[in-house]
Parts: sequence; structure tokens; C-alpha cells
Amino acid sequence: MSNRMWGGRFAEGPDAIMEEINASIDFDRKLYKQDILGSKAHVRMLAKQGIVSSEDAEKIVEGLETILAEIEAGTFVFSRALEDIHMNIEARLAELIGPVAGRLHTARSRNDQVATDFRLWVRDTLDGLDEQLTELLKALATKAEAHAGDVMPGFTHLQTAQPVTFGHHLMAYVEMFARDRSRVRDARVRMNESPLGSAALAGTSFPIDREMTALALGFDRPAANSLDGVSDRDFVLEALADASICAMHLSRLAEEIVIWCSAQFNFIKLSDKFSTGSSIMPQKKNPDAAELVRAKTGRIYGALNALLVMMKGLPLAYSKDMQEDKEQAFDALPNLSLALAAMTGMIDDLEPNSDELMKAAGSGYSTATDLADWCVRVLNVPFRDAHHITGSLVGKAVEKNIELEQLTLEEMKSVESRITDDVYNVLSVSNSVKSRVSYGGTSPDNVREQAQRWLEKLEAEAL
Repeated sequence: MSNRMWGGRFAEGPDAIMEEINASIDFDRKLYKQDILGSKAHVRMLAKQGIVSSEDAEKIVEGLETILAEIEAGTFVFSRALEDIHMNIEARLAELIGPVAGRLHTARSRNDQVATDFRLWVRDTLDGLDEQLTELLKALATKAEAHAGDVMPGFTHLQTAQPVTFGHHLMAYVEMFARDRSRVRDARVRMNESPLGSAALAGTSFPIDREMTALALGFDRPAANSLDGVSDRDFVLEALADASICAMHLSRLAEEIVIWCSAQFNFIKLSDKFSTGSSIMPQKKNPDAAELVRAKTGRIYGALNALLVMMKGLPLAYSKDMQEDKEQAFDALPNLSLALAAMTGMIDDLEPNSDELMKAAGSGYSTATDLADWCVRVLNVPFRDAHHITGSLVGKAVEKNIELEQLTLEEMKSVESRITDDVYNVLSVSNSVKSRVSYGGTSPDNVREQAQRWLEKLEAEAL
């Protein structure tokens, strides 16, 4: 049997394989709210322009509201034979109000309809991600302020480099996720134009008011070119690109949480809320929430890559290939949302082991740069000479298996005779972090100031 919604051109019904590959209702049913919202805006505009009668428009709106209630109550029956969410809703509308339902599709196509629906869904999702990123920023800045003075090792190459503070480390992620939030907001601005009224690809001969429908749907403006209106998928590509960068940041932080929870590091405590045990080893407490956040990154990257590859060879305007745009986004963006929720919970939950952090901060000759800087300031030697002096002193300490501050003054003078006992003031990790007062540096006062600035900014945004 041919599809009665658009089967006039075809005498025979679709082969089972064709129906299987063509149907999208299994996933695009997620767009039901956006589809009904767009249809209501469209038909009200048609009535205002005198294209359909007010009476017919009111019947259509009432029917659409009934369908919305049915879907949300779980009583709506979706049919794969009707292919997609648009045809399912229109078919049910015809059952409810009769032939008047057919007027709804005047001056539009499924091409501009789906582009509008999907754009609305992505916009709603970006708004949710914006809120979640804001909550994560609050959690990180709050924890950073509380632990602005907790000294820990800073790493390069995962080797001890210089002492920093735990708060400073967390504030680095505040900057990262703030950029992610900025990208989300930028993407929302660029995508906020309405394809509705572009019709199949060329616009329509009906005297429609595209400004009216754009305004009704919260868009800033109608899309300026009908070909671009139906074929543009930049908005979802940009959302997935932003999601991929954000997922990368989440994965880096998750990786550090996994490392920090290990017995070998023991830098933080993570409660049972975000940990699981082993089926065979009773002593295990695994940071599974962090590991799963780390793993989500791959599927988010995959969604972006899949959509880029799908779009790269498509001529204007619409091609059925674009049906493949939604499943990737429907998977990736909710998974990013879940990862953000999990990470915010972990940041709220975790507590640093301050004694272990301090102990680790002093290992690996982490104040060697402070010693070199002291030589530059006090002895007035070029930094490259200071670097050589310090390297020689580190070599002595390594040979004796002691820390730099455990070298005697005589041992230091054997390398550079002008060194005085004042040098010991810069060799403690606490003094090291306190000295890093340059803008953006790790001194506890700097960290508190930056954390407070962010918390005040976030609070002001909420007003």
C-alpha cells in the first residue's frame, strides 16, 4: 500500500527494505514538541495572512494541542509506515479534525519543517548546556576558593615541575569551561535564525510573513536564503564541535581525578556516591564516574566526525542524507549533558588530602626554579648561568638522595661561592607558591581573588 500522505506519485508501496532505511520515526520522535510548536506558529501566520481561515487555524491548533497531550501521556501510537514525526503528527491531526488538517502544510515543506524543528531542539539543548556549565564553574570556583592555599605539585610531562596550589589547579579548569560556555553562547547567536518559510528550497508563492513565525519561535530573524535555509546544518556541526572541545576538557579533568584517587597518588578522596567496588576484589574503590566521563568523549568526537563526513559531498539543497544528522546529535549532546552533571557532582564531592599534596609538592626538586630565580635576583647572574648553577646543585642532591633544602651551605658554596643562607628562604614549597604573585600566578592570594571574582560574576549573572 502506498503511503497515503504523499503517495499520489507512486502506484506501489515501498519495499520492506526501503521502508526500513527510510523511516526515521524511531529517533526523530524526539522532535515532537518542536514540531508542534513550529506548526502552531505556522498556521497562526497563515490565518493572519488570510491564507487559511481563522476557524480552520483554530481547529488545527486545538488538534495539535491534543496530540501534544497524547504524546506526553504516552497514548500516542507512532507508525513507522508514516516515516517521521511530521507525518505521524499530520496523520493523527487528520484523524482528529478531518480534511482541514491538510491545510496545515500550505506554504511549507518537510524540508524547512525539519530544519526548523531540529534547530529548535539544538537551541534548547545549548541553553541546557549553558546552565550546566554555569553550575560546573560555580562548583570549581567554590572548591578552589576553599583550597586556595593547599600546596600540591604542578606537573609537566606528568613529572613534578613546580609547586602550585590545589585551588590554582582547579581555577585552570574554570578558565577552560568558561571558554566552553562562551562557545555555546556564540553558537546559539549564530544559529538563531528561522528556516521556516523556505519551503522545499525556493521559497513559496503564498504571501507568508516569515518575520512573524521567526518571532513566534524565538528566532532573531528568518534565514535570508531559502536554499541555505533548508540545507544548512552548520548549527548542529558547531554544537557538536563545541561539545567535542568541552568533552575534551571534561576528559582531562576526569583523567586527573582517576590518577589522584589512586593509592600511588592519594591526592583526593572521592566518596561512594561516585565510586564503585570490584566484583572480586573487596578492597577496591574505583572512580567509575570519572572513567565514564572520560569515555563519553569518544562518542561525542564520533558524532562530529560522522556529521562532517555526511555533509561534505552534498550539493544544494536538501538530500535524504541529512536524515542521518539527528541520531548523532541526539546521542552526543545528551551524553555531554550527563558528563557535565557527573563532573559537577564529583567536584562538589571530592576533598583533597592536604598532607599528601604538601608532601608530594616537595618531591622531585620542585623548587629548583626558585633557586635559579634567587641566583638571578641576588647574585645578579644571567638566567642561563643560574640554570647551570641550580642544575649542578640538583645533581649533588640526587647523588646524596636528599632534597635541595637538605644540602648544607658549604655544599652549595662548593658550586657557587656567593650563595648565602638566605637561599633557604626560597627552597620551601610554601614560600615558593607565595612568591608567584604575577597576574595569573599560583599565590594563594591570587587564587582567592580569581575564585571570588568568578563567583561574584556568576552570582551577578543569576540576578
